[in-house]
Amino acid sequence: MNEHEFQADATNRKLTTYQEARLQNTANLRQLVVDAAAIILQEEGPEAVTVRKVAHKMDCSTKIIYSLFANKEGLAQQLYLDGCKILSNEFEGASQTDDLQQYLMNLAEVYWEFGQRHASYYKLMFGGAFADFKPDEKSMKGTVTAMGRLLSVIVSAQEKGLIAGDSTAELIVGTIWSSLHGVIHLYMGGHLGSVAAAHAVYKQSVALLASSLFAPAAGAKQLKQE
Repeated sequence: MNEHEFQADATNRKLTTYQEARLQNTANLRQLVVDAAAIILQEEGPEAVTVRKVAHKMDCSTKIIYSLFANKEGLAQQLYLDGCKILSNEFEGASQTDDLQQYLMNLAEVYWEFGQRHASYYKLMFGGAFADFKPDEKSMKGTVTAMGRLLSVIVSAQEKGLIAGDSTAELIVGTIWSSLHGVIHLYMGGHLGSVAAAHAVYKQSVALLASSLFAPAAGAKQLKQE
C-alpha cells in the first residue's frame, strides 16, 4: 500500500471513541452471558438457569453477571426476547397459501412445533417457569411482534369478509392463542398422555377454532348470493 492509498484508507475509517468501544464491549459481553444462559436453558430447563450457574458456565464471578443484568429477572427478560425472535422466525417460515383458513391452521401447527422443539423457551415465556419474572413493556412488545403473522392473517380474513362479527382482530388472536396454549400447557403438565395423543387434541382444537371463525362468514356470503 503506497502513501496515497494509506491516507485514503485512514480517511475512510470510522473513528471509534473510547466510550463507543466500551459500550460495544459491554453489549458483546451481555450477549455472551445470554448465550451461556440459553445453553443452560435448553440443556437443563428454566429451573436450572441461575446467576451462579451462568457465572460458572462463563468462568467468571456472579458480580459480573449482576453488573450486566442487575438480577436474574433481567437475564430472564433477554431470554424471553430471544424466544420471541425464535417464534417470529418460525412463523415467518410457515407454509403460506391463499386459503387463509388453511394458513391459520399452518401457523397453529408452527406454534405447536415451537412448543415441542423449544419447550424450555416456551415454559419460560408462557409457562411461568420463572416465578419472579413478569414480562415488562419491552417483553410484551416482543410478544406482539412474534404474533404479528397470526394477527395479519386474521386482519386479511376480516377485510375479505371471511370472518363475520364485530370482534377485533386482537381479540380473536387472543382467543386463538389462549385455546392453543391451554392444550400445550395441559400436555406439559402431563394431563393429555403421550405427545401423539396431545397433538391429536391440539389439531382437533385448531380445526374447531378455524371452522367456527370462517364458517359463519361463508354461510352469510352464500345467503347473500341467493
